[in-house]
Parts: sequence; structure tokens; C-alpha cells
Amino acid sequence: MAVEHNDSIIQGTPVPDLSVIPVINTPVKTTPKKFSLASIEEREYSEEEYRELAKLYDRTFSNIQEAQIIKGKIVAITDNAVAIDIGFKSEGLVPITEFPNIDELSPGDEVEVFLESVENKDGQLVLSRKRADFMRTWERIVKAFETGEILQGKIARRIKGGLVVDLMGLDAFLPGSQIDIKPVRDFDQFIGKTMEFKVAKINHPNENVVVSHKVLIEAEMQEQRKAILNSLEKGQVLEGTVKAITDFGVFIDLGGVDGLIHITDLSWGRINHPSEVVKLDQTINVVVIDFDEAKKRISLGLKQLQPHPWENIETKYPVTTKVTGKVVSLADYGAFIEIEKGIEGLIHISEMSWTQHIKHPSQVVSMGQMVDAVILSLDKENKKISLGMKQLEPDPWITLLQKYPIDSKHVGTVRNLTNFGVFVELEEGVDGLVHISDLSWTKKIRHPGEVVKKGDKIDVVILGVDVDQRRISLGHKQVKDNPWDAFTEAFKVGTETTGKIVRIIEKGVIVELPLGVDGFVPVSQLAMTQIKNIADAFHVNDELPLNVVEFDKESKKIVLSAVEFLKHKEQKTIDEYVSKHKLPPMTIKDVVEIANKPIEVPPEEFNESPTSDFLM
Repeated sequence: MAVEHNDSIIQGTPVPDLSVIPVINTPVKTTPKKFSLASIEEREYSEEEYRELAKLYDRTFSNIQEAQIIKGKIVAITDNAVAIDIGFKSEGLVPITEFPNIDELSPGDEVEVFLESVENKDGQLVLSRKRADFMRTWERIVKAFETGEILQGKIARRIKGGLVVDLMGLDAFLPGSQIDIKPVRDFDQFIGKTMEFKVAKINHPNENVVVSHKVLIEAEMQEQRKAILNSLEKGQVLEGTVKAITDFGVFIDLGGVDGLIHITDLSWGRINHPSEVVKLDQTINVVVIDFDEAKKRISLGLKQLQPHPWENIETKYPVTTKVTGKVVSLADYGAFIEIEKGIEGLIHISEMSWTQHIKHPSQVVSMGQMVDAVILSLDKENKKISLGMKQLEPDPWITLLQKYPIDSKHVGTVRNLTNFGVFVELEEGVDGLVHISDLSWTKKIRHPGEVVKKGDKIDVVILGVDVDQRRISLGHKQVKDNPWDAFTEAFKVGTETTGKIVRIIEKGVIVELPLGVDGFVPVSQLAMTQIKNIADAFHVNDELPLNVVEFDKESKKIVLSAVEFLKHKEQKTIDEYVSKHKLPPMTIKDVVEIANKPIEVPPEEFNESPTSDFLM
């Protein structure tokens, strides 16, 4: 090829004009082949002729630059490559696979190629037809980005986050958010479709392109959006499509403008999530509730298109009407029942059972359960309905007196203990109270736990039934006869007896007397002349010699005195008493002097709490 070039120059043949299109200006000066000395001698050129000839030969090569598009001529086509002459000292070979239209080409045809390198490691010229096509497409896309030109492309495949678009042979990225103004849930439906796009972003270093179809739709709907916003007014009914569903409401596409139906405006009834009422892409009618022109916010309503459920409710649900509803909420004080959408009533725990003591509605009903009830009252103004469940059955308290007459004896189960008494269950749902004062004829009880414990079986007598207050008064001590008639003779004033200390209190000691009855010994009657703390001298289970100084059958009170017992005894007995309880020495005179003093008995001596320094 070099010889042919020389011949053409020698003969004065003009050099063809090669079109050069630079992309990145990296000039590389080409070097012409040097003539050998033998060629000069063969043609017998002078040195001056040689220089002139070399100058002419050097002009046949252009200033070719790498990384640019160049026009060249096909020299030859083989099975694997196409040889292309770009006016350089040698031809370049381009893989035949880079020519999709190879059947339409033949030697002598002019084509564009990209000059990647004037010399690779093998000293060969590196050309690319594919890269030239890419650069032409890239230039077109860059221009479209700058001018806002709309391009057509075909959706090729789906990738993470969007779709790949074949844009004139170049892969462009179409994000899922830029496909449509509405959220797209099925990307696969677009594969294979030809659509129009605008170039949204170009990354030159990485040669990446991002396109958008959404901006074209938004542009088309701009006028429609303006028309909708200009015509909006409260109370207007519009048709829209469910665009998105969130926990707090539903976004509706009104044709280019979005509005929000808050969850409270979807239904007159109680709902947990908007998806219970509407579905995605569903077409529905909505009413404009409010419109913020500055913020372009549209509040919509769905339930407002339906009649308010409380209209004419007093006619539909008069008092005493039996209704069926679903438990939609539980509170500590009762259960809310949905009679129909938008109409709820409350069953208070006191209206759930005639006999059971219900602490929480979950003892009777559960969420979602269908229950029957009766309308007890209706407040239309405040939208409140009171319901009752127990009214569906006869009131058992009406016939309770027949089953549990006064003075009748029964066996019950201790259900609960309180400071003031014992609740006893006579049958399921029927409880009565044994007051602490009715637990024993003879014992002064500070707490019911001293006598019974939860779960014990206990004999009781019906003392009274209050149907209106739903109360039954019970007695335990009344099961036995009142022993105080017998105590009148056994413990008359002046009687000598013994008592075992069962409790020490601040004002004295409680003693158990021989017939099982409790008595009280005031601290002044214990002969404690110089000792302030009772527990220093007297202890539980100590036996005391005593005299009865007061007996009150009605108040069921027996007061006793160790001093009265000792004043009639010899000094020896006094000494034994003093020694046993480690008291200071006393004479009969001392005892008599104490005995002559008035006896102070506190009014509630039996109910006093133990002293802080007393050990049970």
C-alpha cells in the first residue's frame, strides 16, 4: 500500500479529502514511512529530489487524533473482519460482528469508525465501528437532553428499581418512579413496549443515561390539573381512582390532581385500616370537604355520600329493642358494640350479669364476638346508646328471697377477704357478706384471716336480703346459739378465774377465759407500778389469776383485774405473782392502794393494734 501511495504522488494524483470528527482532542502526529537507500539508488534520485519527494509523501498523512470518529474506506471484507483505510500508513481491522448491515457493504464503501489507538501492543491500528455508532448516539442523546427533545425507546427488560430502555441502541435507565404519575405495581407489563421519553439525567464519566416518561404525562395533564383546581369547591362530587393506601388514609387521583380521604372520612363505622373499605385502582365517587388553595391540598370524603346513620335513630332503635352487634372495643368499664356502621352502644360491666361481680368485660365477651343486647337508653344529641345483656334474662334477685329466706342456714365458699369481712359465694354469681363482727361470738377478731382463708367452706345464716342494692347479709357465728346467756352466771362480777394472754395491746392484754371467750385486762390492773412496757413483763400464753370486774352481755365485754385478785390474797401469793413477771416488790398495802383507783377501760380496747414493740 505504501508503494501505491508513492506512485500516486509522483504521478500528481490528488489525495482524497478524509473527514475527521474529533471527540476528545488528543492529537497524535503520524510518522510517514522512510525511503530506504536502496530505493533512492534504484531510481537514481539526487539528494535534493529525495527531500522534495519525502516532503510530498509526508503530506499524504493527516494529523489523525485518537478517540475520535473518522471516515474510512472499506478495503477488504473477510469472514472475521473488515479492513478499513483511514489514510494512515496501515489499514485497521474491525471485527465483522460490529457491522449489523455487513450484507449491504462492499469494498470501496465509506464508513465511519472510532479511532481507539494508532498503535496497540502489536503495532496495529485499532478501530471500532460499534464505538463510532455509540458516540453518534451519545451525541444525539446529549443534544436531546440540552434541547428537551422527546425520544422514542423500547422497554428492554426489568432491573432492580426500574426498567432498561433501548434508546437508539443505547441502554438507558427508567426508574420506577418515572414511569407514570401513578404508582406502578407491575413493571413487567411495560416490557416490549415502545414509549416516548425525555432525558432526565446524563452521567458523562460513566456514560449513563436516565430517562423519564412521567414528565411527559405531567406536561400533558398540566392544563387538566389547572382546570380541576380552578373549578374545585366544597361539596363538589368527583370521580377518582384509588392511587395509594396508607395507615392514615387514601390518596385519590382526580385526573392529575391528588386528594386525601382521611381514615375517619372513609366510613361512618369504626375501621382499623383503609384497605377494609377501598382497594388499589378502584374507581369511586368522593366529595370535596376542604381545599387549601395555597398548599394545593384537597381533603375528600367518602362517608359523606351516605346518609348519616343517626338520622331517625330513635325510630329505628327505640328503648327496649333487642339488637345484635359486634364487640369492637373493650374498656375497663365495659364493651362497645357496633350495631351497624356508625352506630355503637356501650354495655357497662354492671349491665352484663345480674349476679356475677365482673371486674373487666373480657370475663364475659371478647373482641369480634357477636352479642345480643337490649337498648336501655338513647342520647341522640351526644350520640350515645346504653345497652344491657343481663336484661335478656329474668332477674334472679326477684325470686332470691324464696330460695334464701331469712334465718335459713347454708354452706358457702369463701371467695374474698377484706378488712371488714368475708365474701361468701352461695352459688355461682350469688355472694353474701359476713361482717367481721359476725364471725365469732367469743373472739375479738382483728382480721377475717384469723378465722378463715380463701377457698374454705363455711356455714352461714341468712341475716338479710336487699334486692334493690343486690346485697345479702350473712352471719357465721349465728350458726351456733349465743353463749353469752351462759356467760352471765359464769363470769359475773367478783368471780375468780384464770386467763391465758392471747394478745398484748397498748392499753392492756387480751386473755382467753375457760369457756373460750375473750376478756380484757387493762394495764392498770396488771400491777405494773414501775414498768412502762407491758411486753417487758407479760408474754403471750402467760396464765394470769384474775377477778371479773365488769360484765356487759349486750356489748359482749368482760373486763378483768389481776390486782382485784391479789388484794384478797396473802403476801406469799403476791410475791409469787411479782416474781413470775419480774415486777418490783409489792406489799398488800401497795396492791390495795392500786385496787382503790378507778379502772380505766378504753372504749375500743379489743380493736387496738398491737404495740410496735410487741412480739406475737
